[in-house]
Amino acid sequence: MKRRMLKPIMFATVIAGLALAGCSKGNDAGRTTDPDENESRWITLTAAIKKDNDGDGNGGTLLYAITHDQAINPAYELDVFPEGNALKFDSPRTSRVQGSADGKYIYDIQYTGADGGIFQKYLVNGGKDFVKEGNEVNAAIILGTAPRWVKSMEGVGVGVTISTETIYKGTFPAVTFDSIISTAVVASLNLDNPSIMNTTSFQVPFTSAQLAAGYSIGRIDMPIINQAKNKVFIGCNISKINPTGTPTQHPTRGISWPSDAENIAGTVTIVLDYPSLRNPKLIWSTQSKYGNNGYRTMIQHIGDDGHIYQATGVNTTGFPHILRIDKNTNDYDNSYLFDLSSALGINGLTGIKAWRYLGDNKGFVMYEVDDAGGYLALIDLNTKTATKIPTEYEAELNFDQHQSIAVHGDYVYVPLTPVSKAGNVFVYNWKTGQLTKGAKLANGTGHRFIGAY
Repeated sequence: MKRRMLKPIMFATVIAGLALAGCSKGNDAGRTTDPDENESRWITLTAAIKKDNDGDGNGGTLLYAITHDQAINPAYELDVFPEGNALKFDSPRTSRVQGSADGKYIYDIQYTGADGGIFQKYLVNGGKDFVKEGNEVNAAIILGTAPRWVKSMEGVGVGVTISTETIYKGTFPAVTFDSIISTAVVASLNLDNPSIMNTTSFQVPFTSAQLAAGYSIGRIDMPIINQAKNKVFIGCNISKINPTGTPTQHPTRGISWPSDAENIAGTVTIVLDYPSLRNPKLIWSTQSKYGNNGYRTMIQHIGDDGHIYQATGVNTTGFPHILRIDKNTNDYDNSYLFDLSSALGINGLTGIKAWRYLGDNKGFVMYEVDDAGGYLALIDLNTKTATKIPTEYEAELNFDQHQSIAVHGDYVYVPLTPVSKAGNVFVYNWKTGQLTKGAKLANGTGHRFIGAY
């Protein structure tokens, strides 16, 4: 029997010593005045820098914090791209940035490079003034140097990675498929006092029949902790090959079998006990069969009713679904399906690129149509209806790099800039429906804004 590793993983069973010796605490030097009570709170904007190709975001991430009054003011102009005008993270590629609900803190794990896998916490002081607080934590020995992670509940982050191993018998081309073993690694992070709290590694618990049928999981992401704070739900890019198909051999990727994606039984979520991160199980949706791992933006949210609402199909044209996981059963409610295409009456939607729960079972959605234009909508998860929110840039936008939608009270904050072109911060009052074209955002060749916190 021959085995070939398709993706390596890194894992350590000890937590001691993960925090780096250097501890950087914030101080009052250079601190700007907090926004006053009538100005809400800081809104941190992020922008992605071009490296090789326009819009690739591989040149790093810039941050700058503004107030609500600045965000809604079309006379306010912001140019973060001249060197030194904004904070630039150390990561050579686009970092996965998270923020606290009150806007006071930004969290980051460096993505690739010499500091890949280093977790950092920043106090937001306004403008380009961000002060590191607490320990820098080396998560790379568990999650690798290019980790996927999100804030899974206030004060807690969860990072994940997965590898696959194809098992077969014989020598190519006379090979017989056996199974693909998917091995996941998960770590929980204390965001208040930067440290790693717990880790685990496990084989994804497909049944023997599912393994023989060619099921595997190639990517996991977007973990969320439920309302009861006793489970963590991890989105999966579910895959299936045809084990009776004709195998091919790649010089570096090894032997593979043809895809059988059309026969996938349903969308899959990994469920672990929290905080132990033990007892992995799979839950399956019969309402959708597309990946729920998202891409850059959190796509699982807890509604006012306590249920988890989960977007699927981020990389699948035509299937922008939102599913529901029941808070009482911790399993899919297979009587529920929200279909954005149906709600808008539009074909060719290239998935829900980003969305954010607002309250009153309403949500704010960023979606694309045939990879040619980025659009906004307000959705109602109860009535399963959607209202398009028009902007003047929509035909030139795409949201494949977008990372976060800021929400505070009645307001949603989204920076919209076509690649290489200037744009604005758009502020949407989701209760009145008023859209304000606010602060002007300068841009540079190949760059764009990708988030608000």
